[in-house]
Amino acid sequence: MIHASEVGVPLGRKPILWKLVTDLEVADLDAAIEKIRWYSTRWKIEVFHKILKSGCRAEDAKLRTADRLANLVALFCIVSWRVMWMTMMARAAPDADPAIAFTATEIAILDRLVTDSGNRRAKPGTLQLYLTKLSRLGGYLARMSDPPPGNTVVWRGLRRLVDIQIGAELATCG
Repeated sequence: MIHASEVGVPLGRKPILWKLVTDLEVADLDAAIEKIRWYSTRWKIEVFHKILKSGCRAEDAKLRTADRLANLVALFCIVSWRVMWMTMMARAAPDADPAIAFTATEIAILDRLVTDSGNRRAKPGTLQLYLTKLSRLGGYLARMSDPPPGNTVVWRGLRRLVDIQIGAELATCG
């Protein structure tokens, strides 16, 4: 049994407490930390699969061949990774340049569709601001008391953004 407690807890929140049961040998602190890192990676895999199943709705695909299904799942894995990565990066490096996660076209569309007002947490021109704008397309309210945007609102926002981008491109074609 490994007991772990979060260090450096943000104000107003209780620490995360883990009790991990394992049949792997844990002879010292380094071995215990290794098992905790494995478990935290496992949780990221669970979140990735949730995005794949719930966001991409991979199980709803009605494809008739294994090759087509494999191609679709490969594409869904890229989309799921992008959603998860953007969400995590906005938390880990909120002041980063939004161009690390968004194309210039996506940034321009978000600037036209979603105002910066109501988002007092994010600094102008940052990754956090643009992830919040994207999340607002997905139903995130961005109130001061709201937690940071999660994968679900990021997924919904990205889906809407792609639809809007396709519509804008079609409008300029004809």
